[in-house]
Amino acid sequence: MKTILISAGDVSLPAELNESPTARQVWEALPIEGVANTWGDEIYFEIPVVAGQEPDARAEVEVGELGYWPLGHAFCIFFGPTPASTDERPRAYSPVNILGRVTGDATRFRTVRDGAPVRLTAVSG
Repeated sequence: MKTILISAGDVSLPAELNESPTARQVWEALPIEGVANTWGDEIYFEIPVVAGQEPDARAEVEVGELGYWPLGHAFCIFFGPTPASTDERPRAYSPVNILGRVTGDATRFRTVRDGAPVRLTAVSG
């Protein structure tokens, strides 16, 4: 696994990327900077990666999972219910490619507001 650091607003947490094709593209594009958009308990932001939907993409995700939203070329951090959720679990607007997961307490991202700076940096891998 490749380790990254996600810094959004005043929160910085480590995360692990999986070995999916999209996760490899994200790793190659690091460091990445963006501006947070919030949608319920999800942060997403456009990144300089263009990838199609992978065969195992899904909308039902778990707290702490990281996704890539092909429709918006966006990196997504899920940490609780979204407007599309039917229960307490996060649900993406449409299927996302699963990139990995936050290894700390992803609910800490709840303090991040729209417009906050977000940075993804490589730690090890």
